[in-house]
Amino acid sequence: MPPNDEELITRARNAQKNAYAPFSQFKVGAALLTDNGKIYSGCNVENSTYGATNCAERTAIFTAVCDGARNFQKIVVVTDREDPVMPCGICRNVLFEFSPKMEIIAVGASGNTERIQLSALFPKGFRLEKKQEKEV
Repeated sequence: MPPNDEELITRARNAQKNAYAPFSQFKVGAALLTDNGKIYSGCNVENSTYGATNCAERTAIFTAVCDGARNFQKIVVVTDREDPVMPCGICRNVLFEFSPKMEIIAVGASGNTERIQLSALFPKGFRLEKKQEKEV
């Protein structure tokens, strides 16, 4: 049985607790659901150089890809802001690379939730034509 949205929100909130955000104090957690029902979590990790900072959404997707996952159904993004916050532009493009039709669920601290399909949020995302990957 696939996990429900509440389970994904819980996993994202648990990841958010581990966020390393000493500069912005903007802690974000994410939970990414694969097509086969596995969940990968991520949090944002800031760095003094700012450019080396990684968002929660990308932490989750990079972990999933490292584990062999390539197809995703949805991602939940939680923040401590009152209103929901959608993924940034870089995260949108990284998510789009794998699953343009995935659902984005953004949840604010108040519990307010916004849902949107990634292709509607990012209608003309950049993708190169993929060459067939070789099996390792």
